[in-house]
Amino acid sequence: MSAVLMSGQGYSLWTPNAHNWRNFTAAGVAVGVHAMVLALLLAQWPSDTPDAPKVRSLTTQLISLPAPALPDISPPPEPVVVPPVTPAKPIEPVEAPKPDPRIQQQKLEQAALARKRVAEQERKRELQREQQRIAEQQALARREAEAQQRLALEQARQQQEAALAAERARQAEAAAAASRQYLPISKEAPDYPDRALDKNIEGDCTVSYRVNPQGRVENPQVIGDCHPLFVRPSLSAAKTFRYQPRVENGKAVAVDGVKNTFHYRIE
Repeated sequence: MSAVLMSGQGYSLWTPNAHNWRNFTAAGVAVGVHAMVLALLLAQWPSDTPDAPKVRSLTTQLISLPAPALPDISPPPEPVVVPPVTPAKPIEPVEAPKPDPRIQQQKLEQAALARKRVAEQERKRELQREQQRIAEQQALARREAEAQQRLALEQARQQQEAALAAERARQAEAAAAASRQYLPISKEAPDYPDRALDKNIEGDCTVSYRVNPQGRVENPQVIGDCHPLFVRPSLSAAKTFRYQPRVENGKAVAVDGVKNTFHYRIE
């Protein structure tokens, strides 16, 4: 067996420092190893006559353990001195200034005037809207009345024109019928003017007149185109016509618009 070499200092009282702890640990490890070797030897010890002892050698190795961490022996930080907090003085409530009654009254009057002006403006706008609405209704009514009036006038004009056309047609038909049916019972041919004969002038001349209840011609007049040379003989011939009086409802009546056309031809 070999001895464990340990470096030491003189004997002194044991103090638990880092160096002593390292030595103590190393010694404990060495003792443990020796105890294990002895136990193995005893277990393999033969019961019979032992053989010649064999020389064995045991090699030991010194194991160095890391030194334990040393406690921090730095001085503690200096305490921070906090100055005492001085309590704040309570804030005394500030009384709001009391409003001046005159200013308050003036503000109320101004507000009332403003509301009155707004209400007045609103009434004016409402009145304007109402007047505009009434004006629009009146304009619409006028336009409708004018349209109805124009329509009525147009209808009246058309009716009047239709009535006039019907009257003219009736009169023309009556005149044509009278001319066809109301023929003279005696008449004389007009004289051919000498000047017209000398100049070889020919033509037609229509005379319109009224036949009185006695059948005589009244107020003969030339109508249409008639040569001046044929006017006098045509009127003179028309005055010589005699008609059978027209009787209506048992009474002789006058007949207006009787016409007769004289034809002047040179043979």
